[in-house]
Amino acid sequence: MRATRLHRIVAGLALSVVLAAGAVFAFWGQDDEPVGGVAAPGGASVEAGFSRDMVVHHQQAVEMSLVVRDSTTDKEVRILAYDIINTQAAQRGMMLGWLEMRGLEKSSSQAPMAWMGHSSQYRAKEGSLMPGMATDTQINQLNKARGVEAEVLYLKLMTAHHKAGVDMARAAEKAAKDQGVKRLAQSMVDGQQAEMDLMATMLAQRGAAAAR
Repeated sequence: MRATRLHRIVAGLALSVVLAAGAVFAFWGQDDEPVGGVAAPGGASVEAGFSRDMVVHHQQAVEMSLVVRDSTTDKEVRILAYDIINTQAAQRGMMLGWLEMRGLEKSSSQAPMAWMGHSSQYRAKEGSLMPGMATDTQINQLNKARGVEAEVLYLKLMTAHHKAGVDMARAAEKAAKDQGVKRLAQSMVDGQQAEMDLMATMLAQRGAAAAR
């Protein structure tokens, strides 16, 4: 039974990697020239703000996944962590490349999520710069945890991380004018929602549940 479940997870995550690869080609396949008289996105655009913020958000997801990969021998969790490492590292590189190609700064003096109108609604604390990001205390707990304890903590933290990431990506997909950024944002919504569904199942198997 467990082997069958593992095969389903492998197949599902393999599909997500394929979809992410498709998003890469769609993203870079865009013409950089303005379309229909609409100016290319500038430094204060939704596209730039989303890219800068999601680069930071993704980096923490990669770091947490690297930690849990070495804290458990559970194949299902390690496969999930491996997928998140590869997918989000690739997307992070794409967004940094998008900013570089347009000569835009990779950081900004604007508050995180200002492009969403959320700059006054979230107070950064203990290294958690945006909604969903783990605090320094939580990261320290993850670093110290082993086995099932590490698995459960990782799945809970990553579920919260993905939930906020999906909210950000949906906002970008809705407001962005650059079609490549819109497609990339939608691929994040689809991939992270599928992973949240999977993590809910994995938490239930371990007698736990994600915080609501």
